[in-house]
Amino acid sequence: MLLGKVIGTVTPSAVYEGLTGVPMLLIQPLDKHRKPAGSPLVAADSTRMAGPGELILYEGGREAALALDPWFVPVDHAVIGIVDDVHLLTPEEP
Repeated sequence: MLLGKVIGTVTPSAVYEGLTGVPMLLIQPLDKHRKPAGSPLVAADSTRMAGPGELILYEGGREAALALDPWFVPVDHAVIGIVDDVHLLTPEEP
């Protein structure tokens, strides 16, 4: 699972039949310190609840295609969770 932030939405003019009604979101990948890591990407939102400004978990590749219903649709990335908070342990913390 990878951490990202929703920075926008994508409105396709035509979609594969298995993706009808699945929101497409523009995601900025983040590192563990919530800093941008790489170029933005488009992800199908399997939660159907994520929106701009939210922290999300996403998956890429074959796992992304399995996150949607119906599964194994042609996507490269899929949002699989919405993150409430990230707490990074410091070396001093047990």
